[in-house]
Amino acid sequence: MIEQVKVIQLTGMLGTSQSQEFREKINEIIEKESSTKIVLVDFKDVTFMDSSGLGALVLAFKDLRAVNRNLVICSINEQVRILCELTGMDKIFEIFPSQEEFNKVAISKIN
Repeated sequence: MIEQVKVIQLTGMLGTSQSQEFREKINEIIEKESSTKIVLVDFKDVTFMDSSGLGALVLAFKDLRAVNRNLVICSINEQVRILCELTGMDKIFEIFPSQEEFNKVAISKIN
């Protein structure tokens, strides 16, 4: 299971320019990494996310869903958590406190 997970580590501000890079990574995973079933987006080093960042996450979620893959996020800070709650995205995205917590759940599903 863990080998079917691709981790994307974001850093800094998830705004317009980084959102475009993120979308390109997602498209590359969809096109070239057929063994990847789950994309885990780690926000540990993200300091701020704006609406374009949230939009990029939603589009990535939809694009991955369309090819039977999942997008999961972890390690969000308070600002990102509030943005997700205000927009209702916390009900859409599966959010884990950390990569370690995600791994525990992933491993428990295969045991």
